[in-house]
Amino acid sequence: MGAIVAIVGRPNVGKSTLFNRLVGMRQAIVDQTAGVTRDRHYGKAEWCGKEFSVIDTGGYTTNSDDIFEEEIRKQVSMAIEEADLILFLCEVSTGITDYDAEIADMLRRIKKPVIPVVNKIDSGNQMYGTYEFNALGLGEPFAISAISGSGTGDLLDRICELLPAEKEEKSEENIPRITIVGRPNVGKSSITNAFLGQERNIVTPLAGTTRDSISTLYNKFGYKFMLVDTAGLRKKGKVTEDLEFYSVMRAIRAIENSDICILMIDAQCGMEAQDMSIFNLIAKNKKGCVIVVNKWDTITKESNTMKEYTTLIKKRIAPFSDVPVIFTSVINKQRIFDVLETAAAVYKNYTKRIPTSELNAVMLEEIENYPPPSTKGKYIKIKYITQLPSKTPSFAFFCNLPQYIKEPYKRFLENKIRAHFGFTGVPIQIYLRQK
Repeated sequence: MGAIVAIVGRPNVGKSTLFNRLVGMRQAIVDQTAGVTRDRHYGKAEWCGKEFSVIDTGGYTTNSDDIFEEEIRKQVSMAIEEADLILFLCEVSTGITDYDAEIADMLRRIKKPVIPVVNKIDSGNQMYGTYEFNALGLGEPFAISAISGSGTGDLLDRICELLPAEKEEKSEENIPRITIVGRPNVGKSSITNAFLGQERNIVTPLAGTTRDSISTLYNKFGYKFMLVDTAGLRKKGKVTEDLEFYSVMRAIRAIENSDICILMIDAQCGMEAQDMSIFNLIAKNKKGCVIVVNKWDTITKESNTMKEYTTLIKKRIAPFSDVPVIFTSVINKQRIFDVLETAAAVYKNYTKRIPTSELNAVMLEEIENYPPPSTKGKYIKIKYITQLPSKTPSFAFFCNLPQYIKEPYKRFLENKIRAHFGFTGVPIQIYLRQK
């Protein structure tokens, strides 16, 4: 389970700059997918082989100039509850303000590791200003400049020391974890109850009834997996009520810890921007995905409504459009079992291994028929292909000039792998390595 590091502090101390500094180092490299919208306030950082998620709580306030103490207090208390480690950011020029003292007061009472950080130290003379911050009573403060990056290396070393050791998850015989995600009120809890055949979750017509991620062991009809129902994800702008901010944090955590995500959308609204951002989170974390269009009974249908609707969705989620789409009406218990069967099939694809000999036999022939276009008079030869021993399907293509192979050809390779070996619902990573 990935650790979460939260950055807290009053407005304008540089939380977002520090966030970008911690996450940005990797962000550009990590996303091989073109056009993945990057979430502004959530990202992954890696240092010395440790990976953790960083959350900038400042991204969740009301964007008014006079942010009330109440707002900041809420954010800090949430970060305290959800995160594994807290970075408390202050700035050197103002010294300790009343806000800082109040936040420090909350942080002193908790059992989690807190690192006090003093930002905006851009010259040697300002170093002396950091000593004042010992008075916060949270230990030795780290002096950094988030803009130039000075001091952030030592800070990252400290974060890695204090992060809890990775807990080996004792999952029963490695059961797949299937998480149900989506906006509030699309029927996530109802479908969980329908699967389990009992009222496990409270269902109300009010959006946002489920606050926590609830996991249940499902063991029926020859299927066995952990089913996780998450709180609804809403637009960041709507994260006004304090609990909503959690839901976003928890859903992020739930997606990170799942194998397959069932993304539920409302048939009447279609695939909205927010559904897209959830989908992008799933793709970014390289998880299997099944899209379920719920409340299909409320749509007036003609002979090929379903087909048109599916095409529309696939257009929206391109380039990763090889995702099964299922139409259900949970209330009428329509096609609910299909969702389970499809999720199980996607999990099979998610863990599928293709023997190297078979992979080479099929793919080398495809490459021969359609070789990579030559660049600057240089011919690219792909000699050998193998599936990498990673958790999600990744393939390495060994060739003489990997730097000349462009995105469209990578997509061609991916599509051929999908056509021959069927990885429906699962993102595939393609790496080109020097032979």
